[in-house]
Amino acid sequence: MTGSRPPEVHSITGAGESLSQEQTGRTKRYLISMTIRTACVLLAIVVPGWPRWVFLAGAVALPYLAVVAANAGTRKRGTPPPAPVVDTSRMLPAGPSGADTRA
Repeated sequence: MTGSRPPEVHSITGAGESLSQEQTGRTKRYLISMTIRTACVLLAIVVPGWPRWVFLAGAVALPYLAVVAANAGTRKRGTPPPAPVVDTSRMLPAGPSGADTRA
């Protein structure tokens, strides 16, 4: 048997996080962002002058940024598995080209 190779071994490190872990991470990121937003709103009420406008801008922009950050997609642990190797020596030959001429 020529061209035989050992069976391909898949690694679990290429798997994504479980749904519960992903939701926990999203919730933490969102709550941290909303805590910062609440602080910005309170500081915008208390602080006079130009810093008030900076805190107001933060209070307005943070909800959008918090949602985008919380829904940033799934993160993978480790590196993805390598691309599969195609053994062309075991492929079937191509069929006849063109239309079937049997009539």
